[in-house]
Amino acid sequence: MNTTDRLYRSEHDSVGEREIPKDVYYGVQSLRAAENFHITGLTMHPEMINAITEIKKASAITNYEIGLLDKRVADAIVMACDEILAGKLREAFIVDPIQGGAGTSMNMNANEVIANRAIELLGGEKGDYTLVNPNDHVNCGQSTNDVYPSAGKLAVLKLLVQAQIQLERLYKALVNKAEEFDDVIKMGRTQMQDAVPIRLGQEFRAYSEAVRRDIARFEHAKDEMRCLNMGGTAIGTGINADEQYLRRIVPNLSRVTGLSLVQAFNLIDATQNLDEFVAVSSAVKTCAVNLSKMSNDLRLLSSGPRCGLNEINLPPRQNGSSIMPGKVNPVIPEVVNQVAFNIIGNDMTITMAAEAGQLELNAFEPIIFYNLTQNIETLTYAVHTLVDNCIVGITANRERCKDMVEHSVGIITALVPHVGYEKAAQLAKQAIDTGISVRKLILGAGLLDEAALDKILDPFSMTEPGISAKELLDL
Repeated sequence: MNTTDRLYRSEHDSVGEREIPKDVYYGVQSLRAAENFHITGLTMHPEMINAITEIKKASAITNYEIGLLDKRVADAIVMACDEILAGKLREAFIVDPIQGGAGTSMNMNANEVIANRAIELLGGEKGDYTLVNPNDHVNCGQSTNDVYPSAGKLAVLKLLVQAQIQLERLYKALVNKAEEFDDVIKMGRTQMQDAVPIRLGQEFRAYSEAVRRDIARFEHAKDEMRCLNMGGTAIGTGINADEQYLRRIVPNLSRVTGLSLVQAFNLIDATQNLDEFVAVSSAVKTCAVNLSKMSNDLRLLSSGPRCGLNEINLPPRQNGSSIMPGKVNPVIPEVVNQVAFNIIGNDMTITMAAEAGQLELNAFEPIIFYNLTQNIETLTYAVHTLVDNCIVGITANRERCKDMVEHSVGIITALVPHVGYEKAAQLAKQAIDTGISVRKLILGAGLLDEAALDKILDPFSMTEPGISAKELLDL
C-alpha cells in the first residue's frame, strides 16, 4: 500500500468515482457540492445543522420503531446525531448555504457525516457504507424535499424564539423610559415642523406599542413554522415512506426537539408552496421598519448637542471622528438602521425566491433560508445592542424641552376654539415675525385673561384629551 492509499479512500456516486481524504466524515456528494458551490465562503448556519440532525435522529428512532432499521444501526445513528447536537463534527459540514439542487447537497452532507460517524461507532472504517448507508439508512423514509424545508422551519422557529426574547427586553426598556419621561413636556413635530406639545414619555410609549405589535407578529410567525411536510418525501405523495413512518415522524420529531410541531394537512401543498416563509419574512421586515423609524427619531432627538434638537442624550459609546475632537455619534441607532436596510433587501430576495417555484417543488429554498436566518439573527443582535447600549442609558434634557415649548408658536393650536382659526393664524404669523411669545400677544390684545390662558396653555392639558368643548367655550 502506498502513501496515497493511506491518505485517501475511494467513494463513488452516480457521477463517478472520487478520492476522499481518509479521515474526513463527509463523502463524495458533499465534496462535489463544496466544489460546485463556493458562493458565500460560509458554511451552513448552526441552527440549520442542528435542525437537520434532529430530523435524522427522529427518523432513525421512527424507522427502528416500525422495523425498518435494526437496533444497532439505529442506535449508532442516534449516537452520531447526539454528538453533532453537542457541537462535534461541525467542520464536516462543508457545503455552502447557497447551493443548487433545492438543498440536496445539505441533506447528503448530513447523511454522509452521520453515516460515517455511525460506522465508526459500530467499529468500522469511514466509507464502509455496507454497515451504515447514507441513503438507505440515514435517509430512510425521507427526501431532501421534506427534510430540507422542515429543517429550515425548525431553524427559523428557534431563531424567532431568541429574537422574541430580545424584543421583550426592548419593550420593557421602552416602557420604563416612558414612565421615567412622563413629566417631560416637549414640542411634537409633524413633517419636521413644530406641531403641538407632547410628553417625551408619550413618544417612548408609542415606540413600545409598535414593539408590542412586533412581538405578537413573531408569535404568529412561530406558528407558521410549526407545520412540517415530513413524510411527504419527493413531492408530497409520500412515495417510499412507510405508512407508520408517516404517522410517527412528526410526533417523534416533537419529542426530539422539545417543540410543538404538527404535520401539514396537505403534504403536496406544503412541499411546493413556501408562503409561510414569506409571511415570516414580512413580520421580520415590519419589525425592522419599526426599529429603523425609532432609530431615526433617536438620532434626531439627540442631534446637536449645541446646534440640533438636543432633547435627549444617548449614551456615549465611542469616539465619533478621527479628525473632530470630542465628537460622539449615535452609533447604536445607526447600526440598527443598517441592519434594517439589509433585512428589507433580503426580504425582497425571499419574496422572489418563493414566487419562483415551479410545479411540485421550489428549488430556491437555500437562498430563502440563508437570508431569513441572517435576517432574524442580525435583528436579534441589533435589538440586543439597542437595549443595552442605547435605550437604558437615554436621559432627557428637561429644561431644553421646556424652553422650546414656551417659545414655540405651535401652542397657538390650543387657542383656535377660543379666538378662531383665522385670528390664531394671524397671531402665529405675528409671533414668528416679531419673536414675541404667543402668550404675550394674546394678553396684549386682550383676547383672553391670564387665568383662562393658563388653563388653556397648561402643558399637561395640551397633551391629554379630556376637556370638553363646552368647558373650552366657557373659559
